[in-house]
This record gives sequence, C-alpha cells and structure tokens, in this order.
Amino acid sequence: MDIHSLFHPAVAAWFDSRFAAATPAQRDAWPLIKSGRHTLIAAPTGSGKTFAAFMAAIDDLVRLGLAGELKDETQVVYVSPLKALSNDIQRNLEAPLAGIRDELARRGLPDVEVRTWVRTGDTPASERQRMARRPPHIVVTTPESLYILLGSESGRKMLATTRTVIVDEIHAVASNKRGSHLALSLERLAALCNGHGGHRLLRIGLSATQNPIEDVAHFLVGQGLVGQGQRAAIVDSGHRRERDLALAVPDSPLEAVMSMEVWEQVYRRLASLIAEHRTTLIFVNTRRLAERATRRLSELLGKEHVAAHHGSLAKEQRFDAEQRLKAGQLKALVATASLELGIDIGDVDLVCQLGSPRSIASLLQRVGRSGHAVGATPKGRLFPLSRDELVECTALLDSVRQGELDRLTIPTEPLDVLAQQIVAEVAAQEWGEDALYDLARRAWPYHHLKREDFDAIVAMLAEGFHTRRGRRGALLHHDAVNRQLRGRRGARLTALSAGGTIPDNADYQVLLEPENNVIGSVNEDFAVESMAGDVFQLGNRSYRIQRVERGVVRVEDAHGQAPNIPFWLGEAPGRSDALSSAVSRLRQAIADSLRQDPSGDCTLRRLTEQLALDPAAARQLVDYLRAGHAALGVLPTQDTIVLERFFDEAGGMQLVVHSPFGSRLNRAWGLALRKRFCGKFIF
Repeated sequence: MDIHSLFHPAVAAWFDSRFAAATPAQRDAWPLIKSGRHTLIAAPTGSGKTFAAFMAAIDDLVRLGLAGELKDETQVVYVSPLKALSNDIQRNLEAPLAGIRDELARRGLPDVEVRTWVRTGDTPASERQRMARRPPHIVVTTPESLYILLGSESGRKMLATTRTVIVDEIHAVASNKRGSHLALSLERLAALCNGHGGHRLLRIGLSATQNPIEDVAHFLVGQGLVGQGQRAAIVDSGHRRERDLALAVPDSPLEAVMSMEVWEQVYRRLASLIAEHRTTLIFVNTRRLAERATRRLSELLGKEHVAAHHGSLAKEQRFDAEQRLKAGQLKALVATASLELGIDIGDVDLVCQLGSPRSIASLLQRVGRSGHAVGATPKGRLFPLSRDELVECTALLDSVRQGELDRLTIPTEPLDVLAQQIVAEVAAQEWGEDALYDLARRAWPYHHLKREDFDAIVAMLAEGFHTRRGRRGALLHHDAVNRQLRGRRGARLTALSAGGTIPDNADYQVLLEPENNVIGSVNEDFAVESMAGDVFQLGNRSYRIQRVERGVVRVEDAHGQAPNIPFWLGEAPGRSDALSSAVSRLRQAIADSLRQDPSGDCTLRRLTEQLALDPAAARQLVDYLRAGHAALGVLPTQDTIVLERFFDEAGGMQLVVHSPFGSRLNRAWGLALRKRFCGKFIF
C-alpha cells in the first residue's frame, strides 16, 4: 500500500514527518476505508487502529475543505464507551489537525479548519447550545450521549449530515445490553442520515481481537446490511504477539486467605519492581483494594510517586492522575478496570496484576497497556493472592501461550432496551409500525425479533398500566387503523431521562469543604455506617467526615491522619468460561501426571519448562494439588464434580461444590440449589 496514492499530499507529508511507517493494521485498513467499505479493525492495544480510522476521515475533510465544499456540518461521529477516552481522543486529534494545517500553509494551499467537539454527560449546557449554532465536523461522544442526541431536535439536526461513524472498543459493549442499546442507536442514526438526502453511513469498528471476530463485524453493520451482502471487511492483525509474562509469588506459602505478613511481602515485591521501572501500572479487581494498595505503596515509595484511579473518584481526580503518569511525575498508578481500555497515559514499562483478572481478555488488554509503542514488548507480572488463584493464574498463562480467547456472546433481543429505543425514536418523529419493526430488526442483536414480541411492546407502551384512578404510563399514540405510532406528551422527556442500561447505584457524593468540590463517591452502606469525625481514604488522600446528609458526605482534609478504607459492594468480576475450561484442563493434566508419578517431580518439571513458571511457584502449585488429590482421590474438573461435606467448629454441616464452570453457570446452579434446599428443608 502506498500512502501517497490514498491521501492528499499534505496529509501524507505530515504522516511521513511523524511516523517511520504505517502499522500492519493501518496498511490493511486504509485502502478498504478509502474505497467506502464498512471495516472492522481488530488488533492488539498499541497497533495504531484508532488513528487508522481518524486519518482516513481527516483526509476526506481536508479534501472537501480544499475544494471549498466543507460546510458547517457534522461529518464524522466517534463513539467510545468511556468518557475519559472521548476526552483523550479530542486531545490526540489536535496534533494531527494542527500539523496538517501547517503543512497546507507551507505548500501555499488554503487553510482548512476542522472542528472537533466532545459531547458526554459532563458537557456544559452553554457549550451544547454553542455547538448547535455552528456544528463541529467531528463529534466525539459516548453511546449514552449519542442516544440523547438522537432524541433531541437540535441533536438530530446536527447528526443528519453524518457520513462516517467510528465505534471504538466495540468489544467492550457488544457482549452486554449496553451494546444492544448502541446497535439500535446506530440503526436510528443510519435511518436519520438516509432520510436526509439519502446519505449512506460508513461504519468503522475498532476492537481487540475477539472470538468469534465475525460476530463483532455483524454487530457493527447490523443485519440490514449483512442481508444486502454489505458485510464488514475484517482487518485482523491477530492477538498473538511477544509478551514478557510471569507469575510473582511471595516468599511465604500462599494460603486460602492472605495473612498480613504475606501481604507485606507482596507490597515489598511490588515496590522493588516499581523501583526497577520508570512507570508501572498496577491493576486490581476492586476499588477497596485499589485504595489499600495505594496507601501501602505510598508508605514504601513516597506519597508523591503513587496514585489511585477508579470509577468512584471524580473525573478531575482521575484526569490529574492520568496526566501525572503521562508526564513522568508518578512511578506507579493503581487502577481498577477504569484504565483497561485505550486511554492515552503515556509509556508504561510494566503492568502488575494483583489477583487473577478472571478472564483471558482482561489480562491481554491490561498487559497490553505496557509496551504501547509499535514494536515494543508488553511486560506483565501476575500476583496470585491465594492457592486457588495460583492455579487459575497458571491456567491463564497456559491459555495465553496456546493463543486462546474468551468467547464473545452477544445478548439476544433484550426487550427492555428495545422499549426504550422505540419510545425515543417515536417521540422524535412519527413512524409506521412496519417501518419501525424493520428498523429494529436491522440491529444485529434483534435480527430474529418476532413480530408478536414487537407488537406486544408497542401495545404495552401505548396502553400503559391501570390503577384505581385510571390508566397511567402510556407513552405512545397507536393508530391501529393506519398502523402509525406517535409520541405522547412527555414521552421525549421520559426517554431522555430514563434511558440507558448502566444501572443507577446508591453511592453518596463526597464533597470537600469549604470549596464544595466533588472529589468522588462512596457506597451508601459505608456512608450510613460512618459518623462525624471518622477519617477515610479516597484517591490516596485522607478526609475527615464533617457530617453525612442525604446522598452527600461532607468532608475536610484530614492532613494525612491514619484513615479507614471505604468499601463498595458487588464489583468483583466472575471467571470467564474459557478460563474455567483452562483451569479444568490444568487440573486434569496434573491429576493424570500424579497417578503416574505421585511425587509430582514430572509435573514440576513440565510446569517450569513449558510455562516458564518460577520453581517456587511451581512447587507451591504441585504441593497444593497433590494434597487435594490425596484427600479426594480426584481433582475437580468439568468432567468430575466434587461435593465435599464437612462440619465446622460450631458443629454446623457445610457443603462445598467444587465446580470449575465459571461464574455464569455456577451462579445459576447456586440459586437452583438454594431453592431446592428451601423446599426440601422448609427454611
């Protein structure tokens, strides 16, 4: 591929001045995008896929500008699942846009001003009104804000001229209801553009490599285009790449629960790794552990060198931590999944994971945050926090070595999401029943939607519900004779204020006095149980509670006093199906080996040679599984479920079901067993 044959000379010259060469993902994607093909770019973190999409879009805008045809209208919509990623993208667009303008000036060509705008839930109302008067050429937004724009008159007017939509980190939403919501929004956007001058919407998706990648491609373009033969071209650079991955275990043996002594060894090992590298990113599975680890590492390395990053910190706090890491002012940043996606945080030398990440995809995504430059090698260290996690982390390394991936499952026809989108679309304009049904079926999660299900939802939305005072909650007018749907008064407001699939939580805002600044949030239970005078930590700083009000905790700076650590409920991830299979496979292999060699020496040699496991970690793993095999006669696998009954110290009977099937199946099985016990024993 010759970049100079695809892009305007000024755009190509700017690229040559900044980059040595195009990456494989860019090389393969650009001819497809420039030819007008819907394209899915699947590549590891750091492969330049986001810029591959934007470079093609910017070139089109520059060519229109030079031809005098670039109007004050939106041409490109970029959708990202993270608000932080949206802000990051706008900042990263400024450099190429400014550089290309300088190159145009050097060549004596007319100036082309390409305007960008971020529209998220944090965008002030004044800025929204200003952009409505002079629309930007590139809108950077989130799935929820796209839904809101599609439901407002000014938003629809702005989006109607869109030519290209870019969906970033598409794999992060495709497997949940948030993705189903976005799929319907994309079809509404396509219908809006088609109704405004018949514009065809070019779709570009950016994804980490998934299994099966074809499902993500179908999700991007929808059944409407797949049925017409317009499948997305897939640029798959693969997920296999050189990685420096290893386990890190403390000197003391791991137990079922970590003692304070062993925790201290883990923190000191972390501190020594951080000291050996310029910047280190430490991932944990819960916000509470993020705060705990940040505090102890601050004591070992200095408070100015360590910061926390999680979803309960105010965006200003998170942004400050990101910028300090990027500027080299931080040695370590302790984060939850809030930094798993591709926010630009500069060069990271090492990624450490405290505890199992519970899925293959999460490990690859997180370790990929290091060695982010093209051609660099990601480096990661896994710290198992119990003996069972040692088994799981070993299976995880084996899965990565074999190139396995978690299997993506797209939800099938979530009807609650469909009801929201029907109300939002009908409130914006009148629709015929058949046309709206066809629109819904064009979204991939709904391509098997039955007509009777659609009709039942329409009837529910048109009839509402009955109370002693009459009918309530009707949102649509249904003209059954002419088969037309119109929004009732208040339908638009209901759709905009009650839409989306991110569940509301009952967190309390934390306000710092006397400035009255929001610094984050804490769980409702933690807030209610706290009292005035209590000191707690948030974002590696101590705060003293002044008073707890309804929904608000007012605090003051505690000036470094020893704090309590807040808790948040229901946030730890469950183990994925693919990783559960890997755990089962590892146990089976070791059980087979132990039958032939009860000493475990052959198993030990295989673990150290094939998986490059540290001898101390391999010895702990073999000793643990050998003891279990000796006690039970087998090791639990997906072919052999072990039910272990014992009596606790109080004489109560306990039953443990050793079932390595992952969280989705085990949670359902647990609920079924509980129901059976309730019926059998009547309690």
